[in-house]
Amino acid sequence: MTTDTVPGDAAVAQHKMTTRNVNVYYGAKQAIKDVSIDIDMDNVTAFIGPSGCGKSTFLRTLNRMNDTVASARVTGEITLDGEDIYASSMDVVQLRARVGMVFQKPNPFPKSIYDNIAYGPRIHGLATSKADLDVIVESSLRRAGLWDEVKDRLRDSGTALSGGQQQRLCIGRAIAVEPEVILMDEPCSALDPIATAKIEELIHALRGRYAIVIVTHNMQQAARVSQRTAFFHLGDLVEYGVTTDIFTNPREERTKDYITGRYG
Repeated sequence: MTTDTVPGDAAVAQHKMTTRNVNVYYGAKQAIKDVSIDIDMDNVTAFIGPSGCGKSTFLRTLNRMNDTVASARVTGEITLDGEDIYASSMDVVQLRARVGMVFQKPNPFPKSIYDNIAYGPRIHGLATSKADLDVIVESSLRRAGLWDEVKDRLRDSGTALSGGQQQRLCIGRAIAVEPEVILMDEPCSALDPIATAKIEELIHALRGRYAIVIVTHNMQQAARVSQRTAFFHLGDLVEYGVTTDIFTNPREERTKDYITGRYG
């Protein structure tokens, strides 16, 4: 694996999340092989690679979503601000508030637009009054680029929105619990080009406020939205570095073959 930084170097203190020698197994099958990577606050990090290469599986290790799969087993170390997220003392509910997930298919709750956003702050005790909740809902919808489109129909069902609006609602829902990291698993794959462009604009707007990791099958999208790119193939992290370098001057032959369309 080629990387333009050395895991464990002096810059590690600046990394929001670090992974060291991570392996993921589903039963006897190994899906991720010895992956070490750093995720920063000031960069959007894209995971790319052909279908079945392990990029979404690895993404799910970052907030322990694989815990929901009975056959899954994760080894190695993953830290958030230096704290081992797989330690027995880690509160998984709190971890998933700190490391939010936006899925491939928009999945708003069968509730109003308002209640979709308010749900997390309510259960995590982030608002002490209706006025506090109103502020969180408006702020989250504004940051998700959706407020102006829905401010007059907050009591309408979230499921009545268009696909692109639903996905931005889900991003707003993740933002509402004050996360530190946002994981996005192919968030635009079910959307049309106009909705996709809005999500990409939103990612640019959110950069720096949160550490953002996006899995995408669309190499052009990775080039547009990310500053760092990791290329996965058959469970291996083949290459990780500055996005422009990965796309214009890859160091690994497998990366070059994928970027130039020889397989995928």
